[in-house]
Amino acid sequence: MGAHIVSALVPARERPPGRTALRPVRKARLSEGVVDAIRRMIVADGFAPGDKFHSENDLTAKLGVGRSSIREAVRILEVTGQLTVSHGKGIFIGNADTHPFEGFVDWLKNNDRSLMEHFEVRLIIEPETARLAALAAASADIARLAEVHAEFLHNARLGLTAETIECDCEFHRLLGKASGNTVLAALTESMITSMFDDWISSFHTPGRMEKTVGEHGRILDAIRARDAAAAHAGMADHLHNAIRDIKASSGI
Repeated sequence: MGAHIVSALVPARERPPGRTALRPVRKARLSEGVVDAIRRMIVADGFAPGDKFHSENDLTAKLGVGRSSIREAVRILEVTGQLTVSHGKGIFIGNADTHPFEGFVDWLKNNDRSLMEHFEVRLIIEPETARLAALAAASADIARLAEVHAEFLHNARLGLTAETIECDCEFHRLLGKASGNTVLAALTESMITSMFDDWISSFHTPGRMEKTVGEHGRILDAIRARDAAAAHAGMADHLHNAIRDIKASSGI
């Protein structure tokens, strides 16, 4: 998965007055680095709750990363209440006094229908993907799944939400590849890109990160054992559990 990326901010003594001097963020570990860089930018540039923040284009230029990385970082910060996005108007600074989970609940209440539709699609596709992976995965595929699962566990223990989300996306992406079906692999890649809110919502739900460690472990064990039925059931349980926990914790 590559080395950790560094902060994009230069110490204040090296900045011209009134401006944040930025170095481009390196291309590894983008999600965690971009989130961290934006948080520091908010503080360094003196943004207050309700202020209009930099646009996606401005952030792309300032941090030297792609727009998709900026969007993922903004979504993570939006879900926790640190930013708010008003379509057609821009990005605004959220309430600094809001607890991250309170911000997540507010976001979820405004996005619950689309989120459930995303999970409905995943329930159609991903259990079958896991079943096929149990039948078709090469030893190299299984080794890579195990490696990403171990990294997921490490990041979860450290409370690194953005990096844990990154590992979760990679685990599901690898399952698509391991299925041996190029169409399913492409669909999985498309889902991860277009349904990123699923991963954000799951890991801002109390206890879900820890539960996912066990659920992914059971899916991996089933694939290692070439137990297609167990892999299918394990993925279906994983998705149903995520839906149940999101609903229970947020009251939607």
